Amino acid sequence: MKLRTLIYSGKVEIDNVPIYSCPSCKRSEVFAEVKTDLTGLIGKLGTHPVKQTYLFNEWNEWADLLVEAFHDKRMSDPAAVMRLMEGRIDTLLDLYTVAKSCGDEAWMEDVHKRLVQLSRSLSQLRA
Repeated sequence: MKLRTLIYSGKVEIDNVPIYSCPSCKRSEVFAEVKTDLTGLIGKLGTHPVKQTYLFNEWNEWADLLVEAFHDKRMSDPAAVMRLMEGRIDTLLDLYTVAKSCGDEAWMEDVHKRLVQLSRSLSQLRA
């Protein structure tokens, strides 16, 4: 898996998108668990977007975790990535508790969305 830049509509760069690349057939594909979020981002951009750059890891928690693992040089160690993921889940659960105690529904919804993104990836990794 690699983090790549995708170009949408010839104008928008979407950086840090998790991509699987097959070394034997040279085919590349967006990581299945982030496709929904990538499609949501592209939908938000519309059919005639202005020239801009997005960091996909600011849109998707799994991509953000992979960026962290890449910068820490741990991306090739599955056990290290799992530890990062478990730590991130713990942090998000703590944030959810704080958001709930504050009664901040928008914050709770955002944290919930991030937990769902990670849980989709976690279930795929464990399969």
